[in-house]
Amino acid sequence: MDLTRRGFMGAGAAFFAAAATAADGKNQGGKAPVQGFDEIEGGCDRTKTWQPFSDRKVRVGIAGYGVCQFGAAFGYQNHPNCEVVSCTDLDPERCKALQKAVGAPKTYPSCEELIKHAAEDKVEALYVATDAASHVRLCIMALEHGLHVTTAVPALLGKDQLEFVPKLLDAVKRSGKVYQMNETTAFRPQTFEMRALYEAGALGEIAYTEGEYFHFGIGKKGGGIGSYKGWRVGLPPQYYPTHSNGFYTCVTHKRFTEVSCVGLPSTQECYAAGNNPYGNRFGHEVAFFKCETGASARMTVAWDLPGYGGELGRCFGQLGCYRNDRYVGDNNLAKGVQRLRLPLPPGVPGGGHGGSHGYLTDDFLRAIILKDHKPCVDVITALDTTVSGVYAHMSAEKGGETLKIPEFSL
Repeated sequence: MDLTRRGFMGAGAAFFAAAATAADGKNQGGKAPVQGFDEIEGGCDRTKTWQPFSDRKVRVGIAGYGVCQFGAAFGYQNHPNCEVVSCTDLDPERCKALQKAVGAPKTYPSCEELIKHAAEDKVEALYVATDAASHVRLCIMALEHGLHVTTAVPALLGKDQLEFVPKLLDAVKRSGKVYQMNETTAFRPQTFEMRALYEAGALGEIAYTEGEYFHFGIGKKGGGIGSYKGWRVGLPPQYYPTHSNGFYTCVTHKRFTEVSCVGLPSTQECYAAGNNPYGNRFGHEVAFFKCETGASARMTVAWDLPGYGGELGRCFGQLGCYRNDRYVGDNNLAKGVQRLRLPLPPGVPGGGHGGSHGYLTDDFLRAIILKDHKPCVDVITALDTTVSGVYAHMSAEKGGETLKIPEFSL
């Protein structure tokens, strides 16, 4: 097998079809799995074996088993350094299904209840896989109760939730606990290789980056992906920017400073006036960012452009570039760089989104157990990746006006 090949792997697609199901917890009548779950890729260094780093088991609670069934899809129940203690979903049937999938001995009717009982259950960490609108609120609550927390993307949803940013930063700082956002781009084979090359100096300073997230029909009424209280219906594309922005922020861990964004009013019904809760008319938005180094980036998120679905990115550095899933530059600079991901523990699947799921789980557990290990997508990178998209949509609403993006620190 060519371990550097990028592409869809049929066996993986079949495996994750069960994980990408409809809102009622059943397969969508034979329909294809949710985009992203069918991307099971190579890019793992099979010449090496997984090396245990601790015999400790982190006691974890899991919240959420909706459309994508993310609560079980990231492999916490399979990792040797994890014990799933409790789980929850607002729907009792889904809660039972999640309990069966992850083997949790206890269930709760809500994430809030799980958090409140975390101390008596000796839960140390929480995985928030609920609806996007609840992510930031539940993460803050978990941190305030002394839990490490990892969350599905995005870190927050839209301009109305920007007020939570200082509260989240304060909760992370006061608790001293690990916060991670499960941005799958961070551990795609391509991004892992770009990050390794960048950190080794083989790319030099990044001069230009492109990121693309195309997901046709995601927010259509009755025809898109289901969502709790319809949060996906008519969703501004740049409110869900992490699968494109991550090709820069998760490679360099640097930030965007300014944005000008263009959106074209969509012909789809869900973007007509009054047809979505956001008052949004754009089905795709193209953001042009200035980076803190003075570099530039073009990041596209599109829901209404048929014919292609996927997540791609490429970086152009002053000493080398990474495009078409390969490095072009001075091979002497790249010599000795570990460009393939190391194996996961036996039994832990890489999962969907380029085989990134298991790596995010492993990264979170390592950050908890190994005090000198920092998660790739910590709270600063999570906010840099998410909030820049919120400002991009605000720019599109203003006809492409250039807006300053705030800087975050602990």
